[in-house]
Amino acid sequence: MASRRKIAIWLGAIAGCLLAGAVILAPIFLNLDRYRPEVISYFEQNTGKKVEIERLTMTFFPRITVHMDGFGVKSPPLFPPSYIVKVARTDAVLDFWPLLRRKVVIRSVVLEGPEINLVSDPDGPWNFENPETQNSKNTFPLGIIDKVEIHGGSLIVSNLLPSDAAGPVFFEAHDIVSELDNVNLAAIVNPTSPSLNGQGAWKAGRLRFGAVETTNVNCKFRLESKEIFFTDLSAQAYTGKTTGDFSVSLAKKTASFKADGRVTGINMSHLLASFQETRGRISGKLEGDLKLAGDIEHTVSPLAGIHGTGHLKVTDGQVPSLMLNSNLMKLAHFNDLGPAKENPSSFKSISADLELANQRISSKAIDIDGYGVDVDGSGSVSVSGSDELNYQGVAAITTKKGFLTNIFGRLEGAKLEDGKLSFPFRIGGTIDSPKFSKGTKAK
Repeated sequence: MASRRKIAIWLGAIAGCLLAGAVILAPIFLNLDRYRPEVISYFEQNTGKKVEIERLTMTFFPRITVHMDGFGVKSPPLFPPSYIVKVARTDAVLDFWPLLRRKVVIRSVVLEGPEINLVSDPDGPWNFENPETQNSKNTFPLGIIDKVEIHGGSLIVSNLLPSDAAGPVFFEAHDIVSELDNVNLAAIVNPTSPSLNGQGAWKAGRLRFGAVETTNVNCKFRLESKEIFFTDLSAQAYTGKTTGDFSVSLAKKTASFKADGRVTGINMSHLLASFQETRGRISGKLEGDLKLAGDIEHTVSPLAGIHGTGHLKVTDGQVPSLMLNSNLMKLAHFNDLGPAKENPSSFKSISADLELANQRISSKAIDIDGYGVDVDGSGSVSVSGSDELNYQGVAAITTKKGFLTNIFGRLEGAKLEDGKLSFPFRIGGTIDSPKFSKGTKAK
């Protein structure tokens, strides 16, 4: 029995040495880089795109892993010269037992520093799609990848103009860190695939949609057929915070988006600095909720067709161009009365519902609590570039009681009650040059 035990120990030791030797020597004898042309050809056949790979290597410990350096996929000729994706380093962990049957099963993939550039053509297709898969079964036979990790990635999305020239970038995210489960690579490049293509956690150091930027973005990510969902999203924006859901649909010829969110503590001066035409027009802290949607057009202003509803409130701010208190006091000829003269462009709060449609913001109920001035009004403002104002309401100005005040107030069409002089007014003109008038009809 002792001799048998010794023999077993020796055989085990020899087998261990052989296995260790095989692990050490296998990369020398198995030079994976010599198969690089075949691997490139494989990817090109299944994506319909030109593919680059700088180097391929394989390691066997602790798991069988293929290392791919300098992986790149180029946009098809329909698009301007560019890369759809460039990855500095890719590590793919393989399942050992299927390899014995000459079947490749990828269990996990780690992408270091991927740069993803998605572009839509006016006729409908995206640069990542492979139209040949619509009527073909020529898809990746790699199955679904259990887990995909992204470290330090970037994503840029844009449209081509009708002239096929490059349009503006309308979505970009940087410093992406993500962990996705059940990623279906074949479904991603197949424009007719109905399946779920991946889901998981998603973070970005910086994200911009249109002119609005956010930082420290955290959300859940889901990639379905022709749709991308960012749910339970939270991010910092302009010294405040935004939360909600955001999605993009690629199902139609023109992509579209939906957003449902809430903002708190937003610095209006910082926010409007992102929009050249509205910079410096209002200050204060913004909070409220918004529901926005629209098509992403193939124009130089891809988000001009945004529409939606919401309710917003701005507190402790100023509207330098409007000078609300001062102008209303002048209309009533009581310039030297009441506390309004102390802060002619300031307000405690502005609260309003809003409806955005046809490049115009309309409000049915606006409540302004100023310093000595209270306003209830309604109206709209153009956001198409003209900045045209069309507002009307009733202003109540705190003033001193007295015989002359009452007489002159009535002559002005106002009434004095509880120490407040109230009268109807209208605001026309533009944001930069507002025109105040008394009464409910514009002159």
